[in-house]
Amino acid sequence: MDVTEIDHANLHIPADGVEAAVEFYRDRLGLAIENRELYESGDKPFFSVRLAPGAVLHLQPDESFEASAGDGFDHLALRVDAGIEELKSQLDEAGVDVDRELEPLGATGVAPAVYVTDPFGYTLELKAARD
Repeated sequence: MDVTEIDHANLHIPADGVEAAVEFYRDRLGLAIENRELYESGDKPFFSVRLAPGAVLHLQPDESFEASAGDGFDHLALRVDAGIEELKSQLDEAGVDVDRELEPLGATGVAPAVYVTDPFGYTLELKAARD
């Protein structure tokens, strides 16, 4: 098997979390929301956040959602086409708090990254471009 990239990740959110998701992912992080109309019409059980041309994050509202207690899922790492200072500035302007900053090893090597938390308790590692 030759896996070339991640296609999507599927995360459950609270049933009443659609607006919080849109506000965080679209309004603060600047990512496109897709298929919301299909979710709202009942044709799909989720809507999507476009992360990159070939990658999406499916968000599935769920009546039985309970925020993780930190066991199991740890974080989703996303490569960002910006330097670390520009990335931190963008997050600051959007009102997104940085939880921590590291230089972790990932699929493309070591690069600076910041970690933020979405409204549902999921951690996103935003990995900046290497200088």
